[in-house]
Formats: sequence, structure tokens, C-alpha cells
Amino acid sequence: MKTFELGKRKLTLEDVFEVSRGGVKIKLVPAAVSRIKKANQYLLKKARSGETIYGVNTGFGLLSNVKIEEHDIAQLQLNLLRSHAVGTGEPLSLERVRAMVFLRAATLTQGNSGVSVALVQALINLINHDIVPWIPEQGSVGASGDLSPLAHLALVLIGEGKAYVDGKLMTGKKALKLRGLEPVVLGPKEGLALINGTQFMAALAVFAVIESEQLFRVANYSGAMTLEALRGTSVAFDKKIHEVRPHPGQIEVAAIFRDLLNHPKKSEIARSHEGCEKVQDPYSLRCIPQVHGASLETLRFVRDIVEREINSVTDNPLVFVDEDEILSGGNFHGQYLAMGMDFLAIAMAEMGSISEQRIEKMINPAISDLPAFLMKKSGINSGFMIVQVAAASIVSENKTLCHPASVDTIPTSADKEDHVSMGAWAARKCLRVIQNVRRVLSMEMMAATQGVDLLAPLKTTEKLARIHKEVRKVVPYFDEDAPFYEAIASIEALTHRW
Repeated sequence: MKTFELGKRKLTLEDVFEVSRGGVKIKLVPAAVSRIKKANQYLLKKARSGETIYGVNTGFGLLSNVKIEEHDIAQLQLNLLRSHAVGTGEPLSLERVRAMVFLRAATLTQGNSGVSVALVQALINLINHDIVPWIPEQGSVGASGDLSPLAHLALVLIGEGKAYVDGKLMTGKKALKLRGLEPVVLGPKEGLALINGTQFMAALAVFAVIESEQLFRVANYSGAMTLEALRGTSVAFDKKIHEVRPHPGQIEVAAIFRDLLNHPKKSEIARSHEGCEKVQDPYSLRCIPQVHGASLETLRFVRDIVEREINSVTDNPLVFVDEDEILSGGNFHGQYLAMGMDFLAIAMAEMGSISEQRIEKMINPAISDLPAFLMKKSGINSGFMIVQVAAASIVSENKTLCHPASVDTIPTSADKEDHVSMGAWAARKCLRVIQNVRRVLSMEMMAATQGVDLLAPLKTTEKLARIHKEVRKVVPYFDEDAPFYEAIASIEALTHRW
């Protein structure tokens, strides 16, 4: 089993993704232990002095002015977790919950939260013993942290809530007992420290970015295959065109397409229509570098946001031992992630939108010069007619999902928390957009490989031929109608490996 040393260096998105898949043991490094102990001892000293500290000996939100007696401090933290566990909806996948647990442990290792080493180790134990809390997806507004989802996570630590062990759902108490672990006894501020943060939306954002980067490759493959099927020109990808509009993403995508369409030389398909009467291709072919390139740059911008977030302290209040201060602020506010997820949803939806239009061009004989709906015996066969209809329905769905969550806010907590990010919904719907785009691109790839086959015996380039061969291993050439949903699902599964 691989070991990850937590607290040794900054996290990457790939670290989080790897831990989320299971089979990774987490070890807290000595430097992190030292930081955590130092802050915890400082906080305990302050608490014993009788000084009023938000979340330690006060109520929460509008109740922050209510002083809590010392004998009630432990009950305060328990009540916080119980009262905030109000999530509804479908449960998160095991992978996404593991990412949440890992990120929550990581933020507490930075030594600004004032929690005990035992609490951080308890979070790590969930990963090391593969206890996965049951966390419903609805309930967070993305400010004051992802309070509800994180409360469901935290309940398991104290032997309450629900969790999965070996794929079976059980009580948190039973899950800990099966793995030989004891419930945590919460110290001052520790309940608040467990739920004050952005780890629900940050975990989903990690998946959104990694899946989008992988899907970007798929979009380029399907776009290039379609260009070959439609006997489009590669002139629009000429280096000189893009150098005079020097957006990095546009330049990079054009280079990718030059490689796909000319490796190691122009295809037989491309050479077969040199000197034809076509002057220009439709925008969905000609403007691929401009559209895919803009999406690529947005994706990289969002990656930077998410990488900073997973290495941030999003607790409140924060402990600064060297400065002898405990400060209350708003690092739990999810606006960065909310806007980032909205931007990414738009960027990915556009790659699905242009893909659907490429499908339309392939099934339309007036444009494609291919058999109507990509089938030789059309009429008796409807061919790929409804494939494009299905793609259009998904693209339309994405347009609605791209309405930004981050522009919305509803005051909460008796107007004490009067501006919220809605980052949790932004992340959730971004992942839905990404899934939808993968399905549209799978439909395009199915149509494009059919189109290339209809040009036989002419061959495509070596690189595209290899991709075509992979598709044909899971989906046949269709000479008559079939239930295409099975083929679409097979290609969708294949795209995860590209």
C-alpha cells in the first residue's frame, strides 16, 4: 500500500485524486504534528484563561454573543455537529467522500485551527481503515463552510451518523468498532473546526478539473475525426493564423490538430480532396482552435484556483501562535470556488455545443457529401438521425445548468450570514455538465468513425487510425439501424481511458 506523507509539502490535485480512489495510507509527518500541538496548546491556554473566543466558549452565528459556561463547552461542540447534519439528496460517491476527508485533514495540519493531533489522526484513520462517511449531496450554501456535508462527515468520528465499510452502510458507531477504533471526544472548538471549511466543494472541484482535462483530449480526438469524415481542410490550423492572434490556448489547440491531421503525413482522405471547390468549412470545424482554446485557458485558470484552495486554511476563527492572536474572519466563504466552477461549466458546455454541431454536419448530406444520416441504405434506415437529436437535448440541458450559481445568494442564520457563495451547487452542476459533454462527445465519435468508414478505402492518419481502431474494438460499423444507446455507452466508457 502506498503511503502519503501529509504535511510535508503542498497538495496537488493529483494527490487528492489518488487518495480518493482508496488504497493509500496517510502518515502525518513530525513537522505537522509539531504545528498542530503548538496551536492546540495555545488555544487551550486561552480557553482556560476565561477569554471570550468565538466558537470555543460562545454560540455560533447570530448566537455568537451567547457566552457558554466551561462545563457546557464539550456539549456545545457535540450539539453543533448534530444540529448541522441536515443534508438531503443522493449520497456522494465513496471517491468524493474520501477526497473530502483527506482535504479536511490537510487543512487542519497547517496549525491554524487549534485542534488536537488526536482529532487530525482520527480523520486520517477514516482513510487508512477505509471507513467512508455517508454524506448527502444537498444542504450547503458554500459560506460558513460546507456546514451540512462536513457535519455528516464529523458525526462518524464521534460514533454517530452513517458510514460505509467494505461497501456496506452502517452506523458510525458500528463502523468504528469493526475497525477497532474509538469515537473521538471533542475538545474546545473541535466541532467547529470540523465543519468550518470548503472541503465539500473543493473535493468536487478537484474531480471537475481532472475530468475536464481528460475530456479536453477527447474533444480534440473527436473533432479531428469529424474533420476527416467531412473532408475538411487543415488550412484553418496553420501556425501563421494563430501567431497573429496569440492566445496560448488557441495556439496549442491548433498545434494539436496539425499533429493529429498530419502525422506522419497528410491522410489519404485529405489528399483525395485537395483542390476541391470548397473554400471554407463551417465554424464548428474551422474555429475549433478558438473555441477549444478558450475552454483550455479557462480550465487552467480554474485549476490554479482549486490548487490554491486545497492548500488553504478555511477554518474560523484562526490561531496565530507566533503573533499571540486568535482572529475571526471569512476564509470559509466559497466565492472563489463558486465562480471557478461556474466558469468551468461554461467552458466545458461550449465544447459540447460545438461538438453537437459537428454531428449535425455529418448527418446532413447537403453538407457532408456522405450518405444521409451516415447510412448507405437511408430511408429504410433512420441512421444517426436521432443521435443528433439526443445530443441536442443534452446541449440544451447544459445551457440551463450553466446559469451561474455564484450570482445567487440567500441570507442565512438570521441574516448574520447575509452573503453566501452557492459554491456547493456550482460544483455539483459543473460535474453534471462535464458528464453531459462526455456523452455528446461519445456520440460525435460514434458518428465520426462511421463517417470515416464510409470513405473507405481511403485511410485517415496513423494517429487517428489508432483511435478509430480502439473505437471499433467496442463498437461496430453500422450498416443498418440498431439500438445505438449501447454503442454510445461503450464509447463513453472508452473515453475515460484516453
